[in-house]
This record gives sequence, structure tokens and C-alpha cells, in this order.
Amino acid sequence: MVADSLLSSFGAVIGRDMAVDLGTANTLVYVRGEGIVLDEPSVVAINTNDGRPLAVGLEAKRMIGRTPSNIQAIRPLKDGVIADFEICEKMLRYFIQKVHQRKWAKPRMVIAVPSGITGVEQRAVQEAAEFAGARKPA
Repeated sequence: MVADSLLSSFGAVIGRDMAVDLGTANTLVYVRGEGIVLDEPSVVAINTNDGRPLAVGLEAKRMIGRTPSNIQAIRPLKDGVIADFEICEKMLRYFIQKVHQRKWAKPRMVIAVPSGITGVEQRAVQEAAEFAGARKPA
């Protein structure tokens, strides 16, 4: 009983289990026991001078067409696959931190991908998730 409680607490520190539907238009995040906790546009606003993400999701979408020339809104997915690996990783990192509300969360993560993607495209999704902070598969 005490061991279960300790493991449960340890799991909460590492990060809760998540399922992510990385869509071309929107990204959905489901957390076990809580349901869908995030539904935001798959958009990242980047400062083109230094590559820093300035906004992600809804906030980034609101910036489209209203920003100076040094800010670019990027959709990192095209036709269900990663078109911009770095931006996708930054978007996933932001969504993980937003859901877990702490910087060092390491959740177990399942990511939905289209059935017709190649092995290389699958690996890109897995690597983007790992670089963003998801635990590596066992």
C-alpha cells in the first residue's frame, strides 16, 4: 500500500500519461483520468531574427496577419506529417509544459499518426516527442 502510494507520487512528479493527436489544423491532448485537456491550433509564432518561439497555439493563431515582418506564424505539420521538425518539437514542448504546469515533466506519451506515414515519418514524430520532453519508450 505504501509502495503503491510512493510509485503513484513518483509518477506524478515524472509526468502523467498523455495521448496527443497532432493534427495539421489542431492538436488535442488527452490526460488519463482527466479527458481532453487541450485543444489548440497547431501553430507557432517564431521570431525570425533568433528562432525563438513567441507564441504557440491559439495565441500564435491570433497573431497571423497582425505581426511585424520579423515574426512568422508556422504550421509545423502538413498532410498529417511533420513538415518542420524543430518547430514541431517546440510546439510539443510548450503543450507538455502547459498541461503539466512544470518545466521538467517527463510524461509517457502516445501520439496518433496517419496510417499511411512512412517509417521515417514515424521516427520523426517519436524523436520530436522525445526532444520535447516525453519519456523514451521502454
